[in-house]
Amino acid sequence: MAGPIPVDADGRFAGYASVFDRLDSGGDIVLPGAFAKSLRERAGRIRLLFQHDPKEPVGFWEELREDAHGLFARGRLVPGVPRADALKRLIEAEALDGLSIGFRTVKASRQAGNRLLHEIDLYEISIVTFPMMEAARIAVPISAGAAIAAATRTIRNR
Repeated sequence: MAGPIPVDADGRFAGYASVFDRLDSGGDIVLPGAFAKSLRERAGRIRLLFQHDPKEPVGFWEELREDAHGLFARGRLVPGVPRADALKRLIEAEALDGLSIGFRTVKASRQAGNRLLHEIDLYEISIVTFPMMEAARIAVPISAGAAIAAATRTIRNR
């Protein structure tokens, strides 16, 4: 591995669980603000799972927030949990990097055959092998300045 690893020694990792205004493979497009109410109302109760399996909790979310790009997620895998330990090794090796949201649709509309998600009741975010949204990935940690620059580029390129 040439560069920094995407998970630290304590099992912390970060990435985007959802990216706004992007079509996923299920035909959904999440709109900015869709997570706001859920993040407020479910603070501390949004689970970190493996493959959306409620029998596979692997850690907890230290930070969940919407920004200009999407739903930013920073989590920590719990050491000593066999699945979490295995995930840490897989993320370190860059063999696994997908993120996926588990939610209930609260408010949606249709446009050009796609579902626009205006409000989502988010109850879990999973580490997955194949995310529905290609851009929902664990990323190598970046500085706040680099994150702002990346978000600015994304907005300009729309």
